[in-house]
Formats: sequence, structure tokens, C-alpha cells
Amino acid sequence: MKFFNLVGVMALITSGTVFAESSPTNASAAAHSDVHKGISLGPRPAFLVNDMDEGPLKEKLKSCIGMPMDANDFSIGHRGASLMFPEHTRESYIAAAQMGAGIVECDVTFTKDKVLVCRHSQNDLHTTTDILAHPDLAAKCSIPFTPANPSEGEKAKVECRTSDFTIEEFKRLKGKMDGVDPMATTAEAYMRGTPGWRTDLYASRGTLMTHAESIELMKSLGVKMTPELKVAKVAMPFDGFSQSDYAQKMIDEYKAAGVDAEDVFPQSFSIDDVTYWIEHEPRFGEQAVLLDARIYKQKNWQSSLEGMKALSEKGVNYISPPQFALLSLNEEGDIVASDYARHAKQADIKVVSWTLERSGSLTNGGGWYFQSVKDAIDNDGDVLTVLDVLAKDVGVVGVFSDWPATTTFYANCMKL
Repeated sequence: MKFFNLVGVMALITSGTVFAESSPTNASAAAHSDVHKGISLGPRPAFLVNDMDEGPLKEKLKSCIGMPMDANDFSIGHRGASLMFPEHTRESYIAAAQMGAGIVECDVTFTKDKVLVCRHSQNDLHTTTDILAHPDLAAKCSIPFTPANPSEGEKAKVECRTSDFTIEEFKRLKGKMDGVDPMATTAEAYMRGTPGWRTDLYASRGTLMTHAESIELMKSLGVKMTPELKVAKVAMPFDGFSQSDYAQKMIDEYKAAGVDAEDVFPQSFSIDDVTYWIEHEPRFGEQAVLLDARIYKQKNWQSSLEGMKALSEKGVNYISPPQFALLSLNEEGDIVASDYARHAKQADIKVVSWTLERSGSLTNGGGWYFQSVKDAIDNDGDVLTVLDVLAKDVGVVGVFSDWPATTTFYANCMKL
């Protein structure tokens, strides 16, 4: 097994070259060929293993440090490799594939002229791109930038939607690391808000992509795809573009690109979107993933067995909650599968978890994603303990990660 030609891969990232399906005829194509021959995980998996509490799991994972690794569908690139690369950019997607993600995500929304593009939200351009550095575009935002008033404790106000701009305008933007300074008094300062546990090291380029472009890139990278149909922030229908038109168009772009339905896992927080695919595009609907919004709407987010069976009866085969919903602590304080996880298994629904490596340091309980097991989390190595429970006790079929090297390493070591 050969590892990545890192020089060649980074040349592709910095050049913005689109991988071609034809035989290699130049340096970029040769680097493309190397992408398919192996992966490179970097130092983070070993760092996490060495930070673990002593025990059999640590010893097992230590034995795998340095072994050749293969891409694995258990490892899902969340917005690419967004821990250190601007999310939903060409560079982030390439990095995720380089780290062995077998599946990579494009969150799908639309522009003013109804072109599908990759963004986590229809209204996040002000936090994930350099739009405020383009005065002519910034002026078109739904809420143009208003400086903070620190003396009154008033935060800056701004909201920039993809639907405010044509695709031509959208493509002028550059992706940046997600983050802002809400108390900034200038647009320039507002954009400089990257959390300290991330980095701007790889943010010098952030090539935004249409959904169709992401499909071609991911085909060339040899990865499967999991697009999420994002909730529109504008009233639907939008200029005659209905919700069903939106859901259908996303699937149509895979069909037009010749992508087999087996290589696509469409996602939505809306059960109506999922059932639309099940009814109208059954081959794609068979792998449609319901992102579980119920955890935001009910005080006790643990699902009942009856609720899970009701979803199964609708044809839902995959469900995806945040990882805390799948975990709990037993009387001894050990991390174990939750009732939610058991109910999904009893209803014969496959589970995908989100999101690993999105919490910064875990020395103080890990934050929102670890809330159900925070009393058992006190070091960064605990992320691998959580991953082990998700894989073995919960039985998840995949894990979204902001740094897929971690999930790829685990999957290879455990021969998933």
C-alpha cells in the first residue's frame, strides 16, 4: 500500500485543479492517481491514542499506529475536513478523501437563480466566507453589516443568504474558517473570529462549489456522497421553486452525473423530504437519512420504541442524531449505549452519528456533543473511547467527523 503523494495532492489543492476521469497525462493527473493508492492520517490519531487512559482499548489502538490504512465508509467527512479547512470547499473535500473518508458531505442550499450550492446553511455566508470583504455584495445581504456597540453590549448584526446572490456572485466568494467576532466594530474585524482550537493555516484558499461540481469532484476522488438538503431560510415556494422541486433537483443532479444510488445517502431534518425520496425516488430513498430534529423540540430527547417503529413503517432505514443521544452512563460511570440507541436497533433502523472532532479540547467535559456523558470526559483521548462505544455497543454504521483521520484510523484498526 502506497501512501499519498502529499506534494502532488497539495498541488491540486492550491491549484484548484478539477480531477479528470481520463488517464493521467500530467503532474496533476498523476497526483490524482496517487490519491486512490493510499491515504495519510498525519499525527493526530497517535496523539489521541497516547492521551487515552490506560487499558485494553489503548493497547489495541497503539498496536495499529503506523500501519497502512484504507479508505472506509465508516469514516464520513463532515463538511469535508472542517476542523482545519474551510468547510464545504474543494480543499476541504480533498483533505477528507486524503484522510480516508469513504463518504463526504455536501450540505445543499440554493442561490437567487436556484442553482444548488454547498453551504451548511442558506444564511451563513457572513460566517463562512469573505463576503464582507466585497462591499458591492455585502450591500445585497438580507441584513447588511451593522457594527457592534460594545459600550451598550450590543452585538454586530448581519445576515447574508445564498438566495441573496446569483451563482455568478456566489462564485466570487472565498471560503474561510467558520467563526466571527460578534463584538467587532468593523467588517474586517468581524470576519476574524476563528475559534482558537481551529486554525487559519489552510484558509488561504477556500474554493466554493456548486452541488454539481462537488459531485464531479467526489466521483474523481472515489468517495461516496451524503448530501443534506438544508432547510430554506426563505419562504417556499421561492420564485416558483417548491420544496418538492428542491428535493427532486438534488437527486436529479446525481442522476445526471451518472452516480449510482448505492453511492448516495441523501439527508434531511425533514421527514417530508425523506418520505418524498422514498416515494418518488425509491432507489435513493432506500438510503435516505433522517436527521433527528426531535432532540431540539422535546425536553426529553430520548426517543420511544414506538416512535422508532413508526419511522421504520414509513420506510426510514437510516436515522442520524447527535452522538450524545446515543450515549449514557451506567451506574459505574462507564459510557454505554442509550435507550435511544437500543430503540433504533430494535426497530431495525441503521444509525449514523454526528459529529466527532467538533468540540475543541475535551479536558472539561467536551461540550454540547458530549452532554450525556460529560462526567466521563476529561481528556482528548476520550474521543476514541466514545468512538469505540458508538461502534461496538451502539452499532453505528458511520460517524461524521470534522477530522476524518480519527475515524479512519479507528475503523482500520478494528477492521470495520
